[in-house]
Amino acid sequence: MNIIVFPGQGSQKIGMGKELSENFVEAKHVFEEVNDAINFNLTKIMWEGTDDQISLTSNAQPALMACSVAVLRVLEKLTNKKLPNLADYLCGHSLGEYTAMTAAGVFSLKECAVLLKLRGNAMQESVPLGQGAMAAFIGVDIDTTQKILNEVQTIGICDVGNDNADGQVVISGDKLAVEKAIELSKGFGVKRAVILPVSAPFHCRLMSPAQLVMKEALSKIDFCAPVVPIISNTTALPENDTDILKNNLVDQVTSTVRWRETMNFANELRVKKIIELGSGKVLTGIAKRMVKDVTAINIEVSTDFDQF
Repeated sequence: MNIIVFPGQGSQKIGMGKELSENFVEAKHVFEEVNDAINFNLTKIMWEGTDDQISLTSNAQPALMACSVAVLRVLEKLTNKKLPNLADYLCGHSLGEYTAMTAAGVFSLKECAVLLKLRGNAMQESVPLGQGAMAAFIGVDIDTTQKILNEVQTIGICDVGNDNADGQVVISGDKLAVEKAIELSKGFGVKRAVILPVSAPFHCRLMSPAQLVMKEALSKIDFCAPVVPIISNTTALPENDTDILKNNLVDQVTSTVRWRETMNFANELRVKKIIELGSGKVLTGIAKRMVKDVTAINIEVSTDFDQF
C-alpha cells in the first residue's frame, strides 16, 4: 500500500522546480499554466527571486503546489501509470491538501492556482504584520501543549496549529500569547521552543477572516470525486465525498493540521511506501520516524525518479 504526500509552507526555496522544467516538457507546461492562471510570473520569483519573495505566503502556496504537480506529471509519464496505479491514498500538509485535490482531479490546476493565490493573500491579510506568531515545541505531546495554551488564553488567542509528529507540535496565535507560552513551556517539560519565521499565524482562530474568503471562493467551484481517496488535515481520515472535501478545506484554515494522526493512520493501514512529491524532505523525515517498516522517499529533481 502506497501513500503520496504533498509538502506545505516552509518547504519553499529559490530554484525549486527549475531543473525539472528544463528537462521535462510536462513540468514546463505545469509552470506555464500556473503563471497564466494567476496572471503573474511566479516562476521568475521561484527561480530568480529572493528568499523573502518566495516566502511570501501568496507566492509560496501556489509555487509549492506547482512544483508538486509538475513532479507528479513527470512521474506519470516516466512510469506510464495514472495516479490510481501509483497511490492508494493522497494527503498534503496544509496547502498540500489543495495539491492533493488537484492531483486527484477534484478541481483543475488552474482553479487550484487561483485558489491558493487567494488563500495566501487572505491568510496574510487576516492578521496585521507583527501581531501574530507561530512557535514549534520539541519534545512534548499534544495534551501537555494544550495545558500550556490554557494558561495563556487571558493574554490572547493561542491554538495548536500543527500536530506534526510525536514530540513536535506547532502553536499559533497572538504574538504576546505565543511568547508567554514559550516562557511557560520549560516548566511543562518542553525540550525546545522556537519561534518560526512565518509571516502570519496559520491554522488558528485568528484566521477566521481568511476562512470566510475561502468559503465563498470554494462555494463557486464544482468539486469532482477524487480518483484516489484524500486523507483530510482536519479529520485525519480518508474522504471521497465532494461536500465533505469542500467543507474540510474551509475548516482547515482555522483548524489544527493533524499530521501525527495521519501518520498513525498510515501505520494502521500497514503502508509500505510513502512518496513525497515536490520541494523538500520534511514529510519524508516525519514518515521515517513515525511509520513502522516504511520506505519513505521524496522526488524533487530528475535523479530522484531513479529511486522510485
